[in-house]
Amino acid sequence: MARVVRGLSLLFSGVFAGFLVCVLVLENSLRGFGASVYTQVRLVELDSLDRLASVTLIPAIVTTVVLTIWARGNDRRVVLVAVALLVVVFATTLAINLPINSDQSAWSVHNPPADWAAVRDRWQLAHLIRTTAALLAFGTLTASALTHRAPTKHRTPPTPVLA
Repeated sequence: MARVVRGLSLLFSGVFAGFLVCVLVLENSLRGFGASVYTQVRLVELDSLDRLASVTLIPAIVTTVVLTIWARGNDRRVVLVAVALLVVVFATTLAINLPINSDQSAWSVHNPPADWAAVRDRWQLAHLIRTTAALLAFGTLTASALTHRAPTKHRTPPTPVLA
């Protein structure tokens, strides 16, 4: 069962980290465009990407916490680092990204707010922080999986038959 949980933790944290990298690339590409284009793309992003983040981040956190409970020794410490990094992602998302997302969902493509670039920069910086933390969490979990040795069952050798 621990092997399944480890696999799910890797799967969800990897998909989540990859998703954040894609958004980071898209957001960086938008820096060369004006307020209307930025606003229009953000409104498209906000249509479904929050749901994708939820269905990958929440299971990543849950499975990684469960993995921490089952892990032992140094492996537990490594997995705890991944949990801490995922908590950084979650906290950054709740404190900065989601409130900005909420505000931006009411923006008008034809009349973006005057401070749109400052809001964009704040959102993108927070996104960079959470993307870095998510990538580090995935890397930590990957390292843990590659170095983890499952406990082996000690088998006693068969007793020789005396003739």
